Parts: sequence; structure tokens; C-alpha cells
Amino acid sequence: MSIRVIKNFINGEFTAGESGKTYDVRTPVDNSIIAEVHEAGQAEVDAAVLAARDAMVGPWGSMTVDQRSALLNKVADRIDERFEEFLEAECLDTGKPRSLASHIDIPRGAANFRMFADVIKNTPTESFRLDTPDGTGAVNIGHRGPKGVIAVISPWNLPLLLMTWKVGPALACGNTVVVKPSEETPLTTTLLGEVMNECGVPAGVYNVVHGFGPDSAGAFLTAHPDVDAITFTGETRTGEIITQSAAIGLRDVSMECGGKNAGIVFADCDMDKALEGTMRSVFVNCGQVCLGTERMYVERSIFDEFVRRLAELAADLTLGAPDNPDANMGPLISKEHQEKVLSYYKLAAEEGATVVLGGGVPDMGSELADGAWVEPTIWTGLDDNARVIREEIFGPCCHIRPFDTEQEVIALTNDNDYGLATAIWTENSGRAIRVAEKIDVGIAWVNSWFLRDLRTAFGGAKQSGMGREGGVHSLEFYTELKNICIKL
Repeated sequence: MSIRVIKNFINGEFTAGESGKTYDVRTPVDNSIIAEVHEAGQAEVDAAVLAARDAMVGPWGSMTVDQRSALLNKVADRIDERFEEFLEAECLDTGKPRSLASHIDIPRGAANFRMFADVIKNTPTESFRLDTPDGTGAVNIGHRGPKGVIAVISPWNLPLLLMTWKVGPALACGNTVVVKPSEETPLTTTLLGEVMNECGVPAGVYNVVHGFGPDSAGAFLTAHPDVDAITFTGETRTGEIITQSAAIGLRDVSMECGGKNAGIVFADCDMDKALEGTMRSVFVNCGQVCLGTERMYVERSIFDEFVRRLAELAADLTLGAPDNPDANMGPLISKEHQEKVLSYYKLAAEEGATVVLGGGVPDMGSELADGAWVEPTIWTGLDDNARVIREEIFGPCCHIRPFDTEQEVIALTNDNDYGLATAIWTENSGRAIRVAEKIDVGIAWVNSWFLRDLRTAFGGAKQSGMGREGGVHSLEFYTELKNICIKL
């Protein structure tokens, strides 16, 4: 396989940059090098932000909403037309099965542009009539305008989907963007630059700078004084650092950070539905989903059956490379992340867990032996204060604990620093609403998981982030709402 050369995309052109610094990207499937990436320095970040600033006052800034929406729909259509190229790039970067990426990552990447191209044309602003002492009155009209240059810091687990989830609404609202994708997964973000040019998106509207966090593109971008807002998805500690940087200049931030999500299974659930949903929430994308479930609480009367059946289903998972048609689980993103997840597997045993399934590295044969593979893993028996219960692992694993009462499981679920999502399994609608309202999370699913209406609010509570995106909530972040008061 030939090694790709990945350059920064600035002002409509691909550029290597002044420093000449490059780094290698390796596929997690077998740890082989798939790309040489040109790292952006301060000069490239400055150029990208300047290009984005100039585009705001250039042709992009003078376009109507309908014109911008038409372009974004064209971008979505072009992603569909180049579907196989995006799919190949995403699978190279992440190692995930083609069946998963073709079902979720690439279609949702295109859908994010279509949805926000529609939302921006159909969301009203407010208007109020005000009485005045002279009797003539005044009218107040709300007006949404673009915020400016948006820095987009996107993660490696769903590279195209989560990047376009931010770029789509940002561009729909008339902003321009500078994207810093994860250093682990640069391919689809860069490929989107080609699509932008093909679709006639003006130069400087969409820019990409590659590199790392500290003393690299990430830090240079988030500290740049001409960046008007920052949107980030990633781990909580990085989000805290970015928020501190954004405080200088009082730039707006949208943070979607870590999670230690819980699933709650009541005895009156539909067991088959709960097992199917839990299988996906624990093991899909090799557990590398911010909304994934690492803590399961199951009512005691069905606990043993649930543990047994979940372990049986997980044991049937087929690990394999993206081109293996039978594979439904791929590797972790990198050898480094493999070390982290395996350290928690070891810690679970040290903390006294009963290993129901997995707990190690699978035998993938000689060709894939150097890949970032781990076994799907299930534990029981840990204390509620165990680190494995409290800290985010971001791997294909969960701990299952019995509970006896509704009040108990609500307290257990909320006893965590994070508050991103939960899944509740019960056929009692009153209980479902009652429990969902009391769980401290941004998203509560009932008898489902990862069922997303893109018009609804998305975000976390506590250390899982700040702000909401999705539908009109994205417009609230990516626009400045101005009040125009007209005296009659």
C-alpha cells in the first residue's frame, strides 16, 4: 500500500508549510504507516485564520442564506458521490469495519450538511412590540449574524461525523472555519477540502491545519486572537485547557467532553431489546464512543440472566480488519490507546473484579499481531469506588452491578463526575420518564441507544461539557443574536 502525503488546506490550496516538519500516521489494524502528514506551525495557523477572516468579508460574507444552503447541499451530494473514497480513508485511519463506517460515519457526515442547510432557512427569530410613553411604540427584531472565525477541534473516534457536526452549522450560519483534526485521523478532513473546491465553496471558508496539541497546531489555533469561538470534542482535561485559553479574549466555547455513561435495566424490560441495545452501546466502534456504556446497572431479579446472555452475545463478536466482511468489531485507534485500555483491564483484576469475558489481547494471527486489538470484556463484582467504575476507559468493556430499587439506581448512576448520556430499559412509561428526569445527563434514551434526531439538543452535564448543539441549539452557538430596536 502506498503511503499518502497529507498537507494542510489553507485558502483553497494544499500546502506543506514552512517548517518542513512531518509525522507518520499508522493504521491500528497492523501498525503499518499509511500517511506522512505535514505539521502546521504558527505560520500556517496564522495563514489559515487570516484566510478565514478575509473570506468573511469576501464572497462568503456577501452570500444569501439560500446561496450558502445550496452550496452546503452540493457538498453533501459530493460526499455521497465520492462515498467509496471517504469510506476507504475513514477505515484506513480508524481501522473500523466497513459495515460500520458505511452505515454511520459517511452518511452522517453528508447528512450534517443537509440538515443545517435546512435549519438555517427555517428557524425564526423573536420580535416584540414595545409600548412607549409617547404612544407611538417601538418594534424589537432579533437578527442572527455569523460569529466569525470558528476553530474546530475534532476527535479521532468518529472523524468525519463529529467534524461535520460542527462545520455544517458553522458554515450554514455564515461563519468560516479552521479545523484541527486529531493527529491520529487526518484523512477525511483533508479529503473534504477537495470537495469544498469542487463545489465552489470560496477559498478561505474551510481550512485545515494538522498537528498536535501543546506547542503545535492545536495550541496555536485555540490561542489565536482572531479566532472568535472554539468548538471541541474530546477528553475533559483537554477541554479544560482549551477553555482556559479561550478565556483570554472572552471567546465563546462549546465543549463536548468525556463520559462514564450508565445503562439501567429494570426487570420489566424487554430483555431482547435491552441486550441488543447494550451490545451496541458497549461494543460498537470498539467501545470508542463518547456516548458508550461502561457502567451497567441491572435489577437483581434478572441480573444473572442478563450477565450470562450479554456475555454469550459478546463472545460471538468477530474481530477483524475493515475489509473482512464478517468483522463487526475493529481495533482500538492506536497502540498507545491499547496500552491505556489494557492498563484498566489489569487494574480491574487488581481491584477484585470477576472477569466474565475477555480481559486481554486476542490472537489475531501474524498479519495483524502488531495492531491495537483488545478483547471485548465484561466484569462484575467491583466496589462502587473502584477506579474502573469511576474513570473513563473508552474501550469495549463494561461492569455490571445489580440493584434493588429505583432510588438506589438513580443514586448510583448520578454518583459520577461525568454526565453525558444514559440508556434506560423498561416497559413502564411512567418509570421511564420519572427516572430520566432525575438522571444528571444531557441525553437520556429510553429503550434505545444512539437514536439521534439532529434537531434536538446534544451535550453533557457536569464534567462532560458545556453548551448544546443540534438544530436551533447549534444556531445559538454559531451566531450572534442581535436585537434591533426601531422607534415608530
